[in-house]
Amino acid sequence: MHFGYDDRTEELRGQLNAFMDEFVYPAEPVFEQQLAEGDPWSPPPVVAELKAEARKRGLWNFFLPGEHGAGLTNLQYAPLAEITGRSPHLAPTAINCAAPDTGNMEVLSMFGSEQQRKQWLTPLLEGEIRSAFAMTEPDVASSDARNIATRIERDGGDYVINGKKWFISGAMNPHCRIFIVMGKTDPDGEPHRQQSMILVPRDTPGMTIKRGMHVFGYTDGDHGGHAEIEFDDVRVPAENLIGEEGGGFAVAQARLGPGRIHHCMRLIGMAERAIELMCKRAVSRTAFGKPIAQQGVVQDWIAESRVRVEQLRLLVLKTAWLMDTVGNQGAHTEIQSIKIATPIQVEWILDKAIQAHGAGGVSQDTPLAGLWAHARTLRLADGPDEVHKRSLARRELAKYPR
Repeated sequence: MHFGYDDRTEELRGQLNAFMDEFVYPAEPVFEQQLAEGDPWSPPPVVAELKAEARKRGLWNFFLPGEHGAGLTNLQYAPLAEITGRSPHLAPTAINCAAPDTGNMEVLSMFGSEQQRKQWLTPLLEGEIRSAFAMTEPDVASSDARNIATRIERDGGDYVINGKKWFISGAMNPHCRIFIVMGKTDPDGEPHRQQSMILVPRDTPGMTIKRGMHVFGYTDGDHGGHAEIEFDDVRVPAENLIGEEGGGFAVAQARLGPGRIHHCMRLIGMAERAIELMCKRAVSRTAFGKPIAQQGVVQDWIAESRVRVEQLRLLVLKTAWLMDTVGNQGAHTEIQSIKIATPIQVEWILDKAIQAHGAGGVSQDTPLAGLWAHARTLRLADGPDEVHKRSLARRELAKYPR
């Protein structure tokens, strides 16, 4: 693995950094004002303006390799995703690289039929619509996907869906037109062959969005919120099934691997923004007769933050390189490692940046409180820390059979 970026990556980094400086960072206060004045569940108008500018500049669909995306490898995408992580509420959406659309586009590109790709993947790639991924449920421990209780039953030429989902990211967005729903088609089958995935258009009768969920007090309206949804005899054509019956668990695993590393790539950018803000604060504020930058405890926070983010970046880049060279399965240990390590370490860095800012750190005057809430949430999203640790420990112990 080479540590230098190739020419294409360097070129795109320069273009993306220029876009961030010229458009994204100046748009942050506009975004906050529009969000406060408008519908809390709808992306403010400035988001559409940023998307148009990014598209014009060719900063688009970096996340998706192969014929449907920009053709970048995971290793090439990593430093670009890091840059967007510095403004996670705006930049990923602006360049059409925001979850849950990224994972849904990956599912459709890998497992979708030609008709499904034409109807849903194409408008997602064009940024014309948004989407949601409906897996998590309120009444079961969804960290074990085998617990999913929503039923998907065949009835002639249709499938009928019944169940409840919640924290379905993006579902409150009025531009969200399609849901990928995971449920059980064969409750008596093998544990990992009971589940299937199916496409449900937003306006399908029987699907009701009950409410938007708050996350640490935030609506996350910029990302389309997180909804609680009920499915009551929701009927869709059989051709809406993604792949084959019983293939839902495998599709979920294929989707979540890239999603986990994308989150971690962006978290590195969040950490860098936090360190930058912490250092600027430290040299500009005086307490007890000297700048707080001269206080030993603050210097310790800054040094420790730099060490931690450099360690995380190396592990993320190694994981990306492995995914490119040996595939997602070959990088399974590293994907779980970064999912465990990155959110909690970045949460720590953000906490120290908040502490350096005093009361201002928890206010709306800096992005730190929102970034902290985002990082803390990612210790649950795509599987909680404990589940990944359990799996990782089992893999290590398997090397030492009794």
